[in-house]
Amino acid sequence: MVAALGVLMALSFLIFQPAASALAETDDGQEVTDYYFAGVITFDDEPVPDVTVKIDGNGFDAETTTDADGKWRLYVPEKETYTLTVDEDTLPEGVIVEGDSASQEVEFALTNTKIVNLFLGEGVRETTSFIDQLLSRIVGGLNFGLLLGLAAMGAALIYGTTRLSNFAHGEMVTWGAVIALLCTSFWHLPMWLGIIAAIIAGGLLGLAMDAGLWRPLRHRGLGIVQLMIVSIGLSLALRYFLQYMIGGATYQLQGASPTPIKLGPVSLSYIDMIGMGTSIIVILGVAYFLTRTRVGKATRAISDNPQLAAASGIDVDRVVRIVWVLAGMLAAVSGVLWAYFRPGVKWDMGMQMLLLIFCAITLGGLGSAIGALIGSIIVGLAVEVSTLLGVPSDLKYATALVALIVILLVRPQGLLGRRERLG
Repeated sequence: MVAALGVLMALSFLIFQPAASALAETDDGQEVTDYYFAGVITFDDEPVPDVTVKIDGNGFDAETTTDADGKWRLYVPEKETYTLTVDEDTLPEGVIVEGDSASQEVEFALTNTKIVNLFLGEGVRETTSFIDQLLSRIVGGLNFGLLLGLAAMGAALIYGTTRLSNFAHGEMVTWGAVIALLCTSFWHLPMWLGIIAAIIAGGLLGLAMDAGLWRPLRHRGLGIVQLMIVSIGLSLALRYFLQYMIGGATYQLQGASPTPIKLGPVSLSYIDMIGMGTSIIVILGVAYFLTRTRVGKATRAISDNPQLAAASGIDVDRVVRIVWVLAGMLAAVSGVLWAYFRPGVKWDMGMQMLLLIFCAITLGGLGSAIGALIGSIIVGLAVEVSTLLGVPSDLKYATALVALIVILLVRPQGLLGRRERLG
């Protein structure tokens, strides 16, 4: 019933208090906070404009460029120790940062601001080889592809069993991250407990959405187009409901790695390694579920031919209900991992993944969970490697669409799709 979804949303209203409105932003997109690092970059006592300065640490990263006076400012969410890096590729030819200050640890004193002035001198820059950069980007692409694959597999299972393109799947991803944030940052529970709560809440959201909305609409005989339009409306409602709960700010989850671990040319935090390991374990679990269990085999049968599956005695509604719960749990795990990879929890974070999720599903073949995983890895690699090939960082997600177009020109049904599913 619709009441099930309403009760779930009402309980969330009781848990959360309305947060402050979205924070002000600078011209380069930084959220203004009470804490910031700032300084001036000069060479021969003259300011140097258009130099990129980056800050990262404690699960947060940001960057800015110096203005015409050589000044820069970087806002951070809290008073902690961070790593400040000057991108020497943006410096004038033959100029480097003096000493070892191109990348240095910075921290606050008694005040909420810290001034870090950087001086340049003549010298030769040490550069990372193309092969080393490529290896680092490939590992980053695999990490991104695996966490994207968790969400895409759930959405693919929903499409396979119901033929519904669920535009609210991005909000299901956000929901998992928000629950983890509530349990850890607001209630100060251990991270492992927050993740368990997020997974349970994700399953409950999937259950409530199917029981309260999609099953009644299916039984009333609504077509695919009508259901898709309903999912768009549900996406908007859930998105702004989440904004009401946590506001427009970006929050950081606990457990950020203070120091990256170097594996040759690849730099990974322990959060990255745990995230990749978790993704692989969950994906193997889903593969076992689909290939070795009775419910999994029934899910595949419904994906191939729902009418024939129902005629052979399979309880289609029960299997679809299980698929929605599983998709909600997978989306929740993906949301938590995305909050660390991005990093940060924000009310519209799932919307930023939605196009990539649909891209991965289409690339792998509509309705195929394994195809969605393969498509996600291709998307992740395309996104991360593209910037190494000269694509601006603002356009890197568009490269996923280029990869989609190229593969569909060769194989219109997708990598693991079937021709009869076209149209």
